[in-house]
Amino acid sequence: MAKHSEQLHSMDSVNKSIDTLISAMTENSKDIFEVKPPTEEGKAHNEVMLDEITDGRGRPLFYPYIGSGVGRGPYVELEDGSIKMDLINGIGVNILGHSHPKLAAAMIRAGMSDLVMQGNLQPNKEYLYMLKKLKAIYSQDTRFTSAWISTCGTMANENALKACRQKNSPAAKVIGFQAAFAGRSTLMAELTDNKAYKEGLPDYDDVLRIPFYDQNNPNSCEESLAALKKHIDENPKNIACLVFEPIQGEGGFNVAPKEFFVPLFELCKENGIAIWADEVQTFCRTGEFFACQTLGIAEYIDVMTIAKSLQAAATLFSEEYKPKPGLIAGTFAGSTASLAAGNAVLDELSSGGYMGKDGKIHWIHNTFKSKLQEKMETSLKGKLVDVTGMGLMMALTCFDGSKEKMMEILKALYKNGIISFGCGRGPFKVRFLIPAVMEEKDIDQAVSIIEKTLLEM
Repeated sequence: MAKHSEQLHSMDSVNKSIDTLISAMTENSKDIFEVKPPTEEGKAHNEVMLDEITDGRGRPLFYPYIGSGVGRGPYVELEDGSIKMDLINGIGVNILGHSHPKLAAAMIRAGMSDLVMQGNLQPNKEYLYMLKKLKAIYSQDTRFTSAWISTCGTMANENALKACRQKNSPAAKVIGFQAAFAGRSTLMAELTDNKAYKEGLPDYDDVLRIPFYDQNNPNSCEESLAALKKHIDENPKNIACLVFEPIQGEGGFNVAPKEFFVPLFELCKENGIAIWADEVQTFCRTGEFFACQTLGIAEYIDVMTIAKSLQAAATLFSEEYKPKPGLIAGTFAGSTASLAAGNAVLDELSSGGYMGKDGKIHWIHNTFKSKLQEKMETSLKGKLVDVTGMGLMMALTCFDGSKEKMMEILKALYKNGIISFGCGRGPFKVRFLIPAVMEEKDIDQAVSIIEKTLLEM
C-alpha cells in the first residue's frame, strides 16, 4: 500500500474541499437549462479571442466557438455569453455532457497527482483501474484477453493495424469499406475513403475497397461479398485484415444489419484475414458498450479499437492477435486527468441505468427519433427527409441532401443554439452525437430548434 497517497486521499480536509468545489460548480450552473443568445459585450470579447486563435493556428475555427469551461448536461456556456446545446460532444468525447459532477471530482483528485501524463513505462494506479474496468466489460461476449491504452483513436488504430500485420505477415493489404474514416495520421488517412483528407499525400495502394451496406439496394449484401471474394482471389495470402466501423461515422451514420457482416466475416476467417472493429466513435453509444454486441457480431472480432467516450483510447486484442513485445509502446498512455475521467465515465455508464434494452440510451434514441419523425410527417414534410443512426448517434437528411444545404443548416443551427456537424457524401447529413444525460425537456427544446431552423430555410 502507498502510505502517503492513501493518507492524502483519505484526509477529511481533502474530501471536504472536493465536496465544496463540486457543490459550488453545481450551484453556479443550476440556471443553465436552456439556449440563450450571446450578449453584445460577449460577442466583442469573443471576436478578439477568435482572431487570436486564427492568427495562432493559421486558419479560423469552423464555428465561432470558445467554451467558458462551464456548462450543465447538454448545455455549454461560451465566451460570447451564449448558452448552446452541445449535440456533437466535441466530436464524441463528452458523452456525459458538461460539468458532470463525477467527472469533475475525478479530475480534481487527478490534479493532486505527481504526474500530468502517465506512460506505458511508468504508469500510476489510474492506468491499472482503466485496464481492470475494460476487462470487466470485454470479458462479456467477446474473445479479447488484453488491452493497450493510448492517447487517441488514431494511435489505437495504428496499434491495431500493426498487430494484424504482425500476426499475418507477410500479408500487408487491408480491406476497407467505401466512405470509411480511420483517423488523421498518414497511414490512417490511407485507410480513410475521403480524397479531401489526403490531398497531396502519396497513395500506397494498401487498401482494397468494398461497398458498405445500402438499405436502398436489395443486392447490397451480395455485391459486397462478391467484391470481397474478388479482392481475395486477386491478392492471395496478401490481405492482413478487414477493418470496419459497425456504424459509419463520417460516412453518414450508416448502419448495417448482422446479416450483412456475417458472410463477410466468415469468408475472412476461411482465408486467415483478421477482423478489426473500429469502435472509436461507437463505443458506449448504442445501448451496449460495444456496437458489435448490439449487432450480435462480437464473437467474430479479433481486434477492436475504442476511444472518445473513454477520454483516452485503447486497442483490445484476442489472444491470437496479442502483439509481441516491442511492436507497440509509446511514451504517453494518457494524462492522469483523462484516465481518471475515463474511469468515472465507465463507472457511471455501468451503474447508472444507461445500458440495455430498457436503458436510458435506448430511451433517448427512441424519444428523439419519434419526435423528429412526427415533425417529418407534419410541419417539416419535404424539409426533413430521413432520420438515421443508432443509440446516441443520429443523422438527419434535409431537403436535397446537398453539401451546400447541409453547410447552411449547420451554421443556422449553431446560430439558433445547437452545435452539430456534418457527415455523409450524397446525401450529406446533419449529425448529432447526443449526450447520455438528455432529459425529455431537453429533447423537446432540441426538436423545437431543429424545426425552427428548417422552417427558416
